[in-house]
Amino acid sequence: MLHKKKAKNILGVLSILTVLINIIFFFIVRGPDINFISVIIVFTILSMLGIIFAIISKKMWFVIIGILLNSAVLVFAYFLLLGAVGISEP
Repeated sequence: MLHKKKAKNILGVLSILTVLINIIFFFIVRGPDINFISVIIVFTILSMLGIIFAIISKKMWFVIIGILLNSAVLVFAYFLLLGAVGISEP
């Protein structure tokens, strides 16, 4: 069994890893034929998991970096949602 300190470090690394997975996923699925809603769902789920991992890790460095980076991905997903739904449609 892992020590609690090592498990918290792993959770902190996982919170940052979710941001990297989101970036890699964005570059893999880009193009004119993608389904924006599924991309937004993946971004949102991974970002929420990253924020949860950061909070559970309880290491201040991982909490700050994890929440900031995953929140930036959530904002990006929100802007994608606005573009996909159509911000200019009547």
